[in-house]
Amino acid sequence: MNSAANREIHLAARPQGWPTEDTFRLATTDVPTPGPGQIVVRNTFMSVDPYMRGRMNDVASYVPPFALDAPLDGGAVGEVVASEADGFAVGDTVLHGLGWREYALLDASTVRTVDPALAPVSTYLGVLGMTGLTAYAGLLEVAAMQPGDTVFVSGAAGAVGSMVGQIAKLRGAGRVVGSAGSPAKVERLRALGFDAAFDYHDGPVLDSLRSAAPDGIDVYFDNVGGEHLEAAIGAMRQNGRAAICGMIAQYNAAEPPAAPRNLAMIISKRLTLRGFIVSDYGQLGEQFVQEVGGWLRDGKLSYDETIIDGIENAPAAFLGLLRGENLGKMLVRV
Repeated sequence: MNSAANREIHLAARPQGWPTEDTFRLATTDVPTPGPGQIVVRNTFMSVDPYMRGRMNDVASYVPPFALDAPLDGGAVGEVVASEADGFAVGDTVLHGLGWREYALLDASTVRTVDPALAPVSTYLGVLGMTGLTAYAGLLEVAAMQPGDTVFVSGAAGAVGSMVGQIAKLRGAGRVVGSAGSPAKVERLRALGFDAAFDYHDGPVLDSLRSAAPDGIDVYFDNVGGEHLEAAIGAMRQNGRAAICGMIAQYNAAEPPAAPRNLAMIISKRLTLRGFIVSDYGQLGEQFVQEVGGWLRDGKLSYDETIIDGIENAPAAFLGLLRGENLGKMLVRV
């Protein structure tokens, strides 16, 4: 096996501000050979996610930074092509954390087998994977959404946001509002069942949110930060709750953001703003798969994927994600 070529994407430089194509390098190595307890996987799909931008900086965080001149990593699914591990056979489909390469050498303890007959394999990176669990845990556990609540979701046409809005409706939210970055995305949100949606380019977010939710909001699911978070604080009713999932508006900023400027409202309104990491909610995994899998089976929940072909185009897919070019989950078909 090690006579074949393996292409992988390395981090060539740490970006200052926005990453560019020069941030990445396409490298060619040998396909690895497994040792005892290891398997080799030919990746079929890999995920690009906003959190990966933070890992390009050499700063302490909840996950280590990417190393320079080494392959990046992230969620991937693929087919076992060589195995020296009990319980894994050639041809098995597995989920693992070594994307950004065509072939991955993995310790079997870090890999989970998935059933391609139950759902398309790409869904294990999206609606039935980390993306879906992020939406589910953030809305129901972190923000403690209750039936009848008015829910606002920023970046709502993305992989996580589109799930949050649909789960909120299925769990009995009174009104669900979403923001997105284009008229086509706004239309998609309405098709997904959002009660109201707006393009955040059309004017101040606070004005658009007041029009969409004139009586205020109870829950805010934050994927954007900045002006969106300021607007949500302004629109929140007493005892409102925000699940802070991401702040993509400032991931590439060279200077700290000006907003939110109204944090004193947290006191008078008795608000709760709570950041979270999906890995803290693994205990919800079985409940999540049962409930969300049932909605999928029954046709009650939809998901979108934007698929880019070729490992060499993974950097372009990631840059497109940061620019908001995706509808739903951004994936690379390796």
